[in-house]
Amino acid sequence: MTENADLDSFDYRIIDSVRRNNLEPARTIADRVGLSESAVLRRLRRLRSIGVIIADVALIDPARLKPSITIHVLVELHQSNLRAEHAFTNRIQQRSEVIGAWNVTGKTDFLLIVAVASIEEYQQFSDEVLAASEDVRMFETLVSLREIVRFDPSRANRLT
Repeated sequence: MTENADLDSFDYRIIDSVRRNNLEPARTIADRVGLSESAVLRRLRRLRSIGVIIADVALIDPARLKPSITIHVLVELHQSNLRAEHAFTNRIQQRSEVIGAWNVTGKTDFLLIVAVASIEEYQQFSDEVLAASEDVRMFETLVSLREIVRFDPSRANRLT
């Protein structure tokens, strides 16, 4: 189990800033949170080194790259044990079509978000990864018709 980091109110305000825009200059963050630029840079280095900030990424709108279909897949394993979960996790981590995955509670063991260019591409993915797996008991495919709420890191501020 991961331990909670020892953070103060300055850390949380810095996290809030980089969650909204990780390219914002340290000088701007410093002015907003009431610290010096060097103090903000030190804190950002610390937040990265202790694993609070785990990645600096760009959120890409797949619809602007090429035609794509977003598919949510509910996956139930034959047995919910560590060996089966690790094997399945390793398999899906190797696939570029999987853009999100969660181990969840309830009847379903995993929730996957899969982005593909066509239903045929999804069929190939499901044949190779889901149907071919001895660990997968069943899977349910949900095709997204339209996006209602786009992922927005700033909405996660209620967590800090």
